[in-house]
Amino acid sequence: MRCAVIGAGSWGTALANHLAQRGFEARLWSHEAETAAAMLAQHENRRFLPGIPLDRGVHPTPDLGWSLEGAELVVVVVPSHALREVVTKAAPYLHPGVPIVVASKGIEVGTLFTMTEVLEDVLPAALHPYIAALSGPSFALEVAQKLPTAVTVAAHWERIAKQVQTWFGSSYFRLYTSPDVVGVELGGAVKNVIAIGAGIAEGLGFGSNSRAALVTRGLLEISRLAVKKGANPLTLSGLSGMGDLVLTCTGDLSRNRQVGLELGRGKKLEDILASMSMVAEGVINARSVHDLAQKLKVEMPICESVYRVLYEGLPVRECVTQLMSRDPKPELG
Repeated sequence: MRCAVIGAGSWGTALANHLAQRGFEARLWSHEAETAAAMLAQHENRRFLPGIPLDRGVHPTPDLGWSLEGAELVVVVVPSHALREVVTKAAPYLHPGVPIVVASKGIEVGTLFTMTEVLEDVLPAALHPYIAALSGPSFALEVAQKLPTAVTVAAHWERIAKQVQTWFGSSYFRLYTSPDVVGVELGGAVKNVIAIGAGIAEGLGFGSNSRAALVTRGLLEISRLAVKKGANPLTLSGLSGMGDLVLTCTGDLSRNRQVGLELGRGKKLEDILASMSMVAEGVINARSVHDLAQKLKVEMPICESVYRVLYEGLPVRECVTQLMSRDPKPELG
């Protein structure tokens, strides 16, 4: 069988390698010809996933059309801000009957669409039933190292979720299915913003109490927003909610937590981003989450504070002071 993995960052490379090891001919598309050429020559993605040999079933390419030719499974793993452009270019090569799995996490700036909503906006209606979202606590490096990982695949059509579950599932990569696409997607998107806040607190020298409070109250904020969009609140207590949030707020491989850490230590955002080779989705999504919360009239004080630090120059210590001095209220109010 043949699959196309669109996006050769760390997560796309890890998923292509995993699918190749599952028996697929995995055509891995990179928008940078030099990256594809380097992977072909070195049998490794030294830029985004160093130290992991590429399975011989992985075929890097800068040719989007060739990557999609004859694919029986399409996996989209590009940064949220590039998704619309890439899928628009890919659309002529996509056909009904082929599952399209979105492994990107985010909310599009401007439209405030989730990633599957962007696909539904770009692609013809005949393809919509085949769209699924893959999310959950999953650092690319650990999946590539075959460390036990569990994630969720959500689709409106159960048959597609189960098919993806079968194709991806292995002894170390376990998938659970869900019909709650919006809940799974919002859990994966908003947790990145909360993780920046958790990193800020840690960078300021605060302890485990602060982190636990941010994770717990952050989960409540994610749940409020997701439920307002029609999600099942129980979804947010699962892998794509609490699971992904805990991982991203505490794990050393979390780029969003790292951004927060450096902000808490006094570094400027532009300097932090300039030093990173990969995208920290929480920086972009802080804006879209802020706008979506305002549109839906959902109270999200942690996300609002992170937005103000990133985009309005709010000092990080003042951010914490404002959160701690809010009016007293019931925990579940």
